[in-house]
Amino acid sequence: MKQRVVVIGAGPGGLAAGMLLGQTDLEVTILERQPHVGGRSASIQSDGFTFDTGPTFFLYPRVLEEIFRACGRELQREIEMTRLDPMYRVQFEGGEVVDATSCVERMQAQIAAFSPHDAANLPFYLAENRNKLERFRPVLERHFDSVRDLLAPELLRALPQLKPWSSVDRDLTRWFDDPRTRLIFSFQTKYLGMSPFRCPSLFTILAFLEYEHGVFHPTGGCGALMEKMAELVVESGVDLRLNEPVTEILFEGRRAVGVRTAERVYPADAVVINADFAHAMSSLVPNHLRRRWSDAKLAQKRYSCSTFMLYLGLDGDLDVEHHTIFLADEYRRNIAEIEGGALSAQPSFYVQNACRTDPSLAPPGCSTLYALVPVPNLSRPLDWRDAQAYRARTIARLENALGIRDLEKRIRVEKMLSPRDWEQQLGVYKGATFNLTHSMDQMLHRRPRNRFEEFDGIYLVGGGTHPGSGLPVIFESARISTRLMQQDLEFRASWEANSSPREPSGPMQGAMA
Repeated sequence: MKQRVVVIGAGPGGLAAGMLLGQTDLEVTILERQPHVGGRSASIQSDGFTFDTGPTFFLYPRVLEEIFRACGRELQREIEMTRLDPMYRVQFEGGEVVDATSCVERMQAQIAAFSPHDAANLPFYLAENRNKLERFRPVLERHFDSVRDLLAPELLRALPQLKPWSSVDRDLTRWFDDPRTRLIFSFQTKYLGMSPFRCPSLFTILAFLEYEHGVFHPTGGCGALMEKMAELVVESGVDLRLNEPVTEILFEGRRAVGVRTAERVYPADAVVINADFAHAMSSLVPNHLRRRWSDAKLAQKRYSCSTFMLYLGLDGDLDVEHHTIFLADEYRRNIAEIEGGALSAQPSFYVQNACRTDPSLAPPGCSTLYALVPVPNLSRPLDWRDAQAYRARTIARLENALGIRDLEKRIRVEKMLSPRDWEQQLGVYKGATFNLTHSMDQMLHRRPRNRFEEFDGIYLVGGGTHPGSGLPVIFESARISTRLMQQDLEFRASWEANSSPREPSGPMQGAMA
């Protein structure tokens, strides 16, 4: 009989794993509780408007390109992508505006308007982070099963770049004196739900990835990319089942042997978990079976901030860039308020006006506006049962900060997600949108492991395992875990001959999102 694998969840990690496992002789089933694929990267569709639920752009395409290539496809032929220039607008409440671009000279000219010193140091920041990424890439592409793996040659070579005592902001002071410049190259820690004043210095590479490799918009949004991946999964022979939530993982001793849904039992030689890690553990695995990741220990871990979301279908066009990051005057205070469990009166926020690039996302003469405000997760005692008051504050903030007139009157379609909704509707533990934080004590072997350490036969993919959150590393987690599964189950895969990652694209040059 064929060996059987069940994947719980059709988010980015589950779909990437499904693509790779579809190139084997395994019998593979993906079970998704929602009526659609994509998880937090799914599309929201209403009355002709289309929004991305979570991620709104595609970054560092190399990993997914290699996964597509391993499946005999070319990513660029399967889905149209536009490289954005500018990548996004950084707008400070004080009035300064920087349109972030991959062109070094144009970027230097904008920074020089408030700090000639910082502008001159931009090439040095890029050069060091190019080297840092090259050193850490092998670390991010391998598994960590135990503390012994910290002695791996690739990690030892990268250690001089790690600087565990330093934060992203502090590390950036070596090149940039002006706090505004540092924010331009550090707000990206919010992709991990973390503060640049606490996030480990390793993650200065986040901004570098954008400037070196570009920010891309998939036509139709990131949800369209998920749908294309699902199409290829089904074409490969994988059984993809929607509207079928898993209610229990089945065990014989410490080995997972299948899963149960309301419809049936699925026996399995291996189970891949793509659901939110802490939510999956607390809802699918009895507490008495878990040691390292018991309910009590899960509650003690540190989790990212949450987000308050508005998805607005509007009449008319918007004079707003495709991506805008609005940074409040008191950005540090914003961060402190979130960490302390308070809602900021004047928060920083992010908005996407995707119809500026992709008119297909709205009916003719209309626009989509996606707004994200970082807020505390549900570890803090905020009452989100009625989020209308915060919605009103957010609408007023958007109008005043971006100069959008009569925003409320122009709304034709609206959806709102509060931290409570993230938890109850999307199964996100504590509403922590970006999963476990990426602090030094929750990385590498201290993060839930790709070959899950609690049980035999369970493998993890997604933001809750190594390498961490964000689409590129979630795709990498799928590649790591499927290779580990191949070692354990000893199956043949057509992608074995293409297992060595290609070199990334060349250094930062002019832009072509």
